[in-house]
Amino acid sequence: MRALFIGGTGTISSAITRKLAKDPSWELWLINRGNRADTVPENVHQIVCDINDEDAVKKALEGMTFDCVGEFIGFTVDQVERDYRLFKDITKQYIYISSASAYQKPAASYIITEGTALANPYWEYSRNKIACEQFLMKKYREEGFPVTIVRPSHTYDERSIPLGVHGKNGSWQVVKRMMDGRPVIIHGDGESLWHLTFNEDFANGYTALMGNRHAIGEAFQITGDEVFTWNQIYQTIADALGVELKAYHISSELLTALGPDYDFEGSLTGDKAVSVVFDNSKVKRLAPDLKTNVPFHKGVRLALNYILDHIECRKEDPEFDKWCDKVIESIEDMKKSF
Repeated sequence: MRALFIGGTGTISSAITRKLAKDPSWELWLINRGNRADTVPENVHQIVCDINDEDAVKKALEGMTFDCVGEFIGFTVDQVERDYRLFKDITKQYIYISSASAYQKPAASYIITEGTALANPYWEYSRNKIACEQFLMKKYREEGFPVTIVRPSHTYDERSIPLGVHGKNGSWQVVKRMMDGRPVIIHGDGESLWHLTFNEDFANGYTALMGNRHAIGEAFQITGDEVFTWNQIYQTIADALGVELKAYHISSELLTALGPDYDFEGSLTGDKAVSVVFDNSKVKRLAPDLKTNVPFHKGVRLALNYILDHIECRKEDPEFDKWCDKVIESIEDMKKSF
């Protein structure tokens, strides 16, 4: 079987690419700008092209057909409309990566299934994902476009540490604060529930849907089985570092007010601040072997070891660092005034 991935080297898709590279039943092609060509396995074919250049893509794919096309970098309706035009006649399946953040906020229930309503007034990213899903499912209902929707939650790989509150350069600055014995901000009281998924585990669920006709016209959420509080997540990171966790709890609403440059309303109120427990029984009917093979206490060590060995993963964020200190100092001063 032949598959084409749009992207293929990101946090979610890189593990799927590596998995399929070892599977003789699949011939895998990637179409991207080639920025991470050194990470692509030798037996994976790469087309270096801007997916937004439709004429160039059509020329590059002339005469080719696919059993599955996977879209990993589509965030807006115009992008999936482009994909529909490009692939409607040359693929038997189109898998779209949506987001579990699209589920209803505020949540009606902490138990999440694929039947949970989609509505997120707090985060434009999620609303765009919902709109993409609606367009694709309309094409499925009206024309039989062979779409499968996949909704991941918080998926991480060896190149970053999953956190709730961080700056624009990712998680390293928070990890560095831990290592330096400084306080780190945790949203709310840290007791809301959350799932974390290592990308290799996610890949096992995703690949089970590829080429599976029972997945056509359906949506599936794929997450790890472990459920944590955010306090447990941060404590696990501190334990892996061998340092004391100095947690500083601040409500999501106050973080939103004090950090307008960081879109905490979307990432927290619209996502991570809400307790969720994902019911993965639907995808496990098609992927019965899906389970958490890399629990977080092991995954975080894999990530820390990789990050500490690769300087390019350690992106300093002095602006966010100063912001954390300023916010904590301001709150402490306010406490003293009462």
